Amino acid sequence: MAHQEKATSGVEWRITLGDGSSKSLVPDAGPISRIWIGLKGLIAGLVLKVWKFLMRAWDIGVDDPRKVIHCLKVGMALTVVSLFYFMRPLYKGVGGNAMWAIMTVVVVFENTVGATICKSLNRVFGTTLAGFLAFGVHWVASQSGQEFEPLITGASVFLLASTATFSRFIPSVKARFDYGAMIFILTFSLVTVSGYRVDKLFDMAHQRISTIIIGTSLCILVTMFICPIWAGEELHILISRNMDKLANSLDGCVDEHFNYNGELKDSDKQPDKKLLGYKCVLSSKATEESMAKFARWEPAHGRFNFKHPWQQYLKIGASMRSCAYCVEALNRCIDSENQAPEFTKKHLSNICLKVSSNSSSVIKEVAKTIKTMKRSPSIDFLVEEMRSAVQDLQNELNFLPKLLSPPEVLHPESKETEETTSTTHLLELIPVVTFASLMIEISSRIQAIVEMVEELAELAEFKGEAQEKAKQNQPNTNRIVASQLNDDQQTMKALERV
Repeated sequence: MAHQEKATSGVEWRITLGDGSSKSLVPDAGPISRIWIGLKGLIAGLVLKVWKFLMRAWDIGVDDPRKVIHCLKVGMALTVVSLFYFMRPLYKGVGGNAMWAIMTVVVVFENTVGATICKSLNRVFGTTLAGFLAFGVHWVASQSGQEFEPLITGASVFLLASTATFSRFIPSVKARFDYGAMIFILTFSLVTVSGYRVDKLFDMAHQRISTIIIGTSLCILVTMFICPIWAGEELHILISRNMDKLANSLDGCVDEHFNYNGELKDSDKQPDKKLLGYKCVLSSKATEESMAKFARWEPAHGRFNFKHPWQQYLKIGASMRSCAYCVEALNRCIDSENQAPEFTKKHLSNICLKVSSNSSSVIKEVAKTIKTMKRSPSIDFLVEEMRSAVQDLQNELNFLPKLLSPPEVLHPESKETEETTSTTHLLELIPVVTFASLMIEISSRIQAIVEMVEELAELAEFKGEAQEKAKQNQPNTNRIVASQLNDDQQTMKALERV
């Protein structure tokens, strides 16, 4: 019997299809089995997503550990300011408004010192100004009687809120005090409206302003003295790094163009990161403007004084983007279907590579000038070499039509063939002339970058290498002079004794 059940259970049911083939029938699983299989798939997918998220977060922390430090700084600031709520003596001093200090830390603590100081001062000034105005309006309204008090309060809220909102459209106000204007509107409206029902309005406003000052002061101290991240220094590094990327992109585009053999490229081939470095220059405008805005709020730090010309960095960035657009057009010439003949490329390859090398050398030299904040003694020589190479390229372009011109036709009946050949040669000249013209335009825009960097060196008072050496040798010179004076004094004393 058991053997018969085993044999029955091993029977396989199959059906014959129309084409003569057969297909086995598998019994469907029960509802509980289907639910269990779906639940296992859901749990496995959720675990996989969590694992990918943790790996991505780990990579972000490894790439920039300062982000992890910033998170710890925010947690520490919130923990310290929470003591005003936990400890009874501190809680009695500020009352139930201690929560405003916690809210202040959350909204004003930013990644860089400049951003934190900007939002902190905007919040303090906006809150203080709104508090005093709201208290004044409340006093005037309370002296006008119960009939006119709500009218005066409502009219003041309408006028001041509308005026402050309009000020946010003014570019100069929006650039520096947009957050302060928003806080002013919020605080004035809350204090003015709540003053209609609250008796001790001055005490409430005093406590809120005190807690906000406590929160902002704590944020400024933590962000300045615990692993500070300066917006000005970040902008300084960003500009010099983008210059190096721009120089590498220029060299990469020219090398790629003249190494191109006319064959179709592999669609799966990944472009070189150095070749596409110019895209970082094109996409950094918003970051540069944000860093420059916050850098103006920062105190003197490191090599940067309080009046460092941060706006000049924006001009340098604009000049770099102007050059990067030409590099982008140069890169598109590589993928163009209309390519110049190989012998034409070979004829111009050496001079174009020379122009590219000299141009990138100029960019790297000005990047070094910004990075070290020292004037370069060789920048004029490098610029002159770049101009000389550009002049050679222009001479080669003038000679190129003669190189490609067809031989003289002796028979008059071949005039039509001659015109067709001339047109063909003219079309062949267009790609190489376009590429060379972009090279010439890039060199002129690089000169504009050099002029902007020289202006920065003047405004920021960059020192030259000769000045640095003189400064380093000054202590030795002073010692020599002091030694000579001591020798002269000893000689005079000896003569007096004689």
